[in-house]
Amino acid sequence: MKIPNTAHTERPWRIHEIAPDFVVEDVWALPTPGGPDDLPRLVRLITTDHDTPQPLVFRVLFDIRWKLGALLGWDDPDSAVGARVVSLRERLPDDLRDGPCGPDNEGYPFTSVYLTENEWAAEMANRTVHTVMHIGWVPDESGGYRGQMAVLVKPNGLFGKAYMAAIAPFRYVLVYPALMRIFERGWQRQSA
Repeated sequence: MKIPNTAHTERPWRIHEIAPDFVVEDVWALPTPGGPDDLPRLVRLITTDHDTPQPLVFRVLFDIRWKLGALLGWDDPDSAVGARVVSLRERLPDDLRDGPCGPDNEGYPFTSVYLTENEWAAEMANRTVHTVMHIGWVPDESGGYRGQMAVLVKPNGLFGKAYMAAIAPFRYVLVYPALMRIFERGWQRQSA
C-alpha cells in the first residue's frame, strides 16, 4: 500500500546522508509481516526469488521498457552506475563502506550499496535516471515488523524528468500493485 513520503523522510535512515540530492518518488508499505530480524529474508526475496509468478501486465510492461531502452540506447553500459554516474558507494561513510553491501545477483538490475540491520539500499542508472531502491525494516501497527520500500530518483535532465512524469500513471496503476502482489506471494511462499 502506498504510504506518505514522510514514512520514509521522518525516519533516521542512513540513506538520507548518502543521497540528499535524490528526490523521494514513492514510499510503500510491503505486505511482508515478520519479526525483528527478517530484513535479510526480504532482501533475498527481492534479489533472488524467480519462483513467484509475475503477472502478465508486469512482464509485458517491463519487456516493452527493456526493448524500448535497447532500441533508444537508454540502457547502454555507458549509462550505468560507474559509467554515467558515480556509485553511491563512493559516498559511504567508513562504517558503511567497511560493512556488508548486500547481494549483487546477475540478472537483477540493481547494484547493492549497503546493508545494515534495518535497511538496504540498491541503485541503478540509465540515460533517464539514477535511482535508489531503499528497503527498510520497520515496526508495524500489530507489534510485529514489515518491509517498507522507498524509491528515490535523480532524473537525468529534462528528458529524465519528462520520462518520470510519463511513466507515473503506469507505475501507480500497473507496476506497483503487481509488485506488491509479487512480494506478498513470495513472502507467503517462503513462510509456508
